[in-house]
Amino acid sequence: MRLSKPVCCLILNLFYFASSSFAQKQIVYDSNNGKIISILNTKIYYEEYGQGMPMILLHGGMGSIADFSLCIPELAKHYHVIAPDAPGQSRSEMSDSISYELLAEYVYQMILKLNLDSVYVMGWSDGGNAALILAGEHPDKVKKVLASGANYKFSGYIFGDSLKPIPADYNPPAEEQRSIDDYFKVNPGQWRKIVNDRIAMWAREIYFPASILEKIHVPVMLVLGDKDAVTAEHGLEMHRMIRGSYFCILPNTSHKVFAERPKLIDEIAIDFFAK
Repeated sequence: MRLSKPVCCLILNLFYFASSSFAQKQIVYDSNNGKIISILNTKIYYEEYGQGMPMILLHGGMGSIADFSLCIPELAKHYHVIAPDAPGQSRSEMSDSISYELLAEYVYQMILKLNLDSVYVMGWSDGGNAALILAGEHPDKVKKVLASGANYKFSGYIFGDSLKPIPADYNPPAEEQRSIDDYFKVNPGQWRKIVNDRIAMWAREIYFPASILEKIHVPVMLVLGDKDAVTAEHGLEMHRMIRGSYFCILPNTSHKVFAERPKLIDEIAIDFFAK
């Protein structure tokens, strides 16, 4: 996720999807029989849609189920869509620490707790990274993965500015505070730690070992926008590491694939998972 100056712009960018990406179809807290599941001593919120082969949707950093708001209706016609909020994000409790490996472990434990034999996984940005780790570590459970805007190292992402933690004495202006309060309803007063933990995760040079990509043997499709924050060169590097993977670049599209091109990504995903 691009972080920009000053700090007020940084916060507004972090909560862009949390506050505005559901312009067409709003998912309200505890809507659609939303449920809470305890994973690794953390209460994780998730919602389910449709029937058929389970498909888990993994949202981006400082996002929520809302990242997929425009895509869920069509996907739910074909799959049993399971969409969780990641630890510390939106309606899920925060965890003590965060890493891409830990994000993947939460999803794996969710698969086990829901007694799912096997699943498709579609992830965006941070969720795409977690999806690729799942594919490498748990091919018995993960049958196919579509990862959009994924990157396994810092240099693969075009950050606008250096990543700096939010100061402890920073007091957000009223507009930001309203977004913060709305997003962190279940984590009041902990937003600085949650954001700073994410910033620290994004600032690492290696997000997860390249060896994970090299051992993936389930079908994988990597998707980028032609104006993505992840470079096409990095996408191709990952594509070459993952044996038999597919690589797709969407025209006139930024990192926000699921918000900007929902119909196109739905068509691509349904075709990929159906084959």
